Amino acid sequence: MGLGLAALLFVSGCSRAPAPPSPEFEQASRRWTALYAQKLDEAYLDPSIGEIEAQLQRVPADSVDSAASQSLLQRIQQGRSRMQAAQDETRRAVASARTVPTLDPSQTNIPRPPEPERAEPVDAGLGDAGVIGGPQMGTPASELVAGFQGCFTRSVPVTVEGRGMRDTWQLSDRASCQLEYPSHRDTSLVIEDGRVLALLPKSAMRTVRRYEDGGAVPPDDAGR
Repeated sequence: MGLGLAALLFVSGCSRAPAPPSPEFEQASRRWTALYAQKLDEAYLDPSIGEIEAQLQRVPADSVDSAASQSLLQRIQQGRSRMQAAQDETRRAVASARTVPTLDPSQTNIPRPPEPERAEPVDAGLGDAGVIGGPQMGTPASELVAGFQGCFTRSVPVTVEGRGMRDTWQLSDRASCQLEYPSHRDTSLVIEDGRVLALLPKSAMRTVRRYEDGGAVPPDDAGR
């Protein structure tokens, strides 16, 4: 009985108490908690994370905080690897997007789609209920210069009774113009004050020849 008690006392006297909590772990843990609360997963890539890892590595192996420090250190290292991989993947995706080949047929081998064929306009006649294309009364004369596909050209001036000499324009003889503006065939566009005054059929216009003194040549003498 006495020997057993002595052995028990001897064993109890040989046990050693664990080392006290580590100030390094306490400080590193506090810094990490504040950093993660501020940046979430971005904290794994923060430049200050290296100092936190160094503090965790200085925690003594016999400290009561040793296991916790190793666990936090492993968590930080795994999180950093995961975030770096995600960052690298994002960079590759951006680089790939920047190198997508252009779809411009002039810069690739992609065949250019055929241009749609333009239907030739149909001559509906003046009695058609639709809108008549081309210049009308009131159209600015400036539009005749470059507008209407260049289908109208200057003609000879004419004398309008009660108004005097006026410039005229007429439809070009080009086939495309004749098809585009059929209602303006054999028509003179009389210009006044910079606008189309009237559209007159050429058949309704009368040619009067005059002598040098201004007198009109009689119809019977016009052919002499």
